[in-house]
Amino acid sequence: MGLGNQSIAKCHALLPTAGSGSRLGGDLPKQFRQLAGKPMLSYAVEAFLQSPHVESIWIGVSPGFIDNPILKKFAQGKKPIHFLPTGGPTRQETVRNTLGKMLESGLPINDWVMVHDAARPGITPELIEKLFQAVKISNVGGLLAMPLADTLKQADLDSAVAGNLPHSEKTIPRERLWQAQTPQMFGLKSLHDALTDAIRLELDVTDEASAMELAGIKPLLIEGATRNLKVTHPADWELMQIILQSTGK
Repeated sequence: MGLGNQSIAKCHALLPTAGSGSRLGGDLPKQFRQLAGKPMLSYAVEAFLQSPHVESIWIGVSPGFIDNPILKKFAQGKKPIHFLPTGGPTRQETVRNTLGKMLESGLPINDWVMVHDAARPGITPELIEKLFQAVKISNVGGLLAMPLADTLKQADLDSAVAGNLPHSEKTIPRERLWQAQTPQMFGLKSLHDALTDAIRLELDVTDEASAMELAGIKPLLIEGATRNLKVTHPADWELMQIILQSTGK
């Protein structure tokens, strides 16, 4: 599957927000909970609103959440923000469904889309710009990522039975390993088709880049930032709150 002769004149943001965030608890999904004074999703939305290259923002939510009044509280700014009931049972299905609605709306199939985790509130307009400029030069698509700095250990799972702690089985060389972040930027229809194929074949795709890799594309790795971490556990929430309060955004 090739990307074709894509125009980079238009780029759109897609934020899948259908997850429940159960590991953090609470009445609301974590992306809508108050973090450092405002809903966590607001930080990503505001970063894309400030980016001169992003023309519109598309947010996939669970169908049962689409009428929640909290959605009306998000700033509209000068760019269209579309909340769609496209949430599916998995993240990749939410992204695929939302991409499908974007295509149905009439967006050109060769427009670009940046898919970003709502649980990464540390994204900045500068990081978005860095990704955009790198992909603009290469025209193949890419993602923000961080070279791994920590020593990696593979656990001996056979020892982790009956409540025992796992043992380290071996050390994994880290020289060529990167930790994927978002946004991940690809052609609108190319990504839709890659995800559709991966879902149909029940392949293990945990992000957009993995679907594109299975389609024969080698995405660029553009160095992101530590602050662009994914908020998953309570400790992540506390750390991100400190970061956002110290930077004022």
